Amino acid sequence: MPTGSMITKLTHLLSTLDIPADWVGLRATREASTHRSARDGMPETNGTSSTSGVMVEVLVQGQIGYAATNLLSAQSVRAAAEAAYQHAIAAKDWAIHPTPLSARPPVVGQYHSPRVKPFDVLSPGEINDVLINICHTLKRSDAIVQTTATAITTETESWFVSSNGSEVYQNFLRIGTDYAATAQAGAIVQRRSNNGFLAHCYQGGMEYFITPHLWDRVQQVGEQAVELLSAEECPTETTTLVLSPDQMLLQIHESIGHPLELDRILGDERNYAGGSFVKLQDFGTLVYGSPLMNITFDPTVSGELASYGFDDTGAPATREYLIQNGVLQRGLGSLESQGRSGVAGVACTRAASWNRPPIDRMANLNLEPGDCSFNDLIGSIDRGVYMEANRSWSIDDQRHKFQFSCEYAKLIENGKLGKTLRNPNYRGITPQFWSSLAAVGDRSTWQMYGTPFCGKGEPNQCIWVGHGSPVARFANVEVFGGGA
Repeated sequence: MPTGSMITKLTHLLSTLDIPADWVGLRATREASTHRSARDGMPETNGTSSTSGVMVEVLVQGQIGYAATNLLSAQSVRAAAEAAYQHAIAAKDWAIHPTPLSARPPVVGQYHSPRVKPFDVLSPGEINDVLINICHTLKRSDAIVQTTATAITTETESWFVSSNGSEVYQNFLRIGTDYAATAQAGAIVQRRSNNGFLAHCYQGGMEYFITPHLWDRVQQVGEQAVELLSAEECPTETTTLVLSPDQMLLQIHESIGHPLELDRILGDERNYAGGSFVKLQDFGTLVYGSPLMNITFDPTVSGELASYGFDDTGAPATREYLIQNGVLQRGLGSLESQGRSGVAGVACTRAASWNRPPIDRMANLNLEPGDCSFNDLIGSIDRGVYMEANRSWSIDDQRHKFQFSCEYAKLIENGKLGKTLRNPNYRGITPQFWSSLAAVGDRSTWQMYGTPFCGKGEPNQCIWVGHGSPVARFANVEVFGGGA
């Protein structure tokens, strides 16, 4: 259905609702996905899926109720609206904080993902051929015992209208690719991937699948898997740690993103995934890291995975500093959470699908570049360890103490990258770790990645998030070897 036609249909459906609500919103979503993969040079998965439906949201006496339907008919939408109304009425007797009408301001606009090559520029057979060839190219020696390659595409359309005049259309093209080689020599097993499992996720088209350096990178990944078999174990010591952008993805996600979600800080998330060491009174005063630490919430970056024009309540997306010069400034919270907490937030109320209510989520969280070239950042280190690509992680339920394992590392000696190290790990405590941030790479070292697997909420919502970062250097970090 054309964009205008859907907006017209939703607006008509909205006009037929006869419930005494202070505000009503309809969010229709249509999503189509493909998942193709190969293992050891053979096709493994060729799947397509689609889903569509409407979420009805109502505001009644300061309380919000939700209900959804997968049928875009007047009868179904009216039934969902009545159910949402009854949920809101039931909630008012247990109210924690009233939601004002100002939390749903009217907005009109559109957003479209950037794209160069549409998804249908390659047939399913051609995509499979590329994945199979990636597997063959990864197998650089007989020591490679398994190869995998994956490509996922998703197109999502979203229409939002409200009783106070909102009309928003957004169209998202998302693509994720992954390939990896596993090598074995006796009891030693090492896996090397292209920057971590499904870290290559972006908004755009097939230009992110067939890249100019694809085959050189595939060959390098296979060779590094074999290289790790004979590499020395990562030493156990307190030293200088340098993290590449593909590992900074998870470092930012786990030790900054989740702790700053306002609904988590308010206690709404603790039953599922823990709380946060951050307190409401910390905003504006807490020294989260060194003065080199500048973290932005930025859904405006072209091509980054979680870019958008409006969140799922219609709030316009803007670039904001969460942490500036090391000091905590604002949280990841909707207009409701901002009103309830008294803390400044961002346009981050997002839903995983049409049948989920929007909640406080990450989008694009980025570490802003500094002024060090890669050579300058490494060149001043007498001894340290450089690590790439997350392999596994653990973090406590307050997002305070963490331990991360990486796929690939290099020893740094006398200002140069030296021998390869296997099984590299590091651990820390969030504020102390970020306070040890000693150098931040410049724009030439900045790279963006993403993941479709950020889970939160009950029932669970798995959502797409993006993270960009330069290379970063940390002082006096505990590193150690050992399998993950």
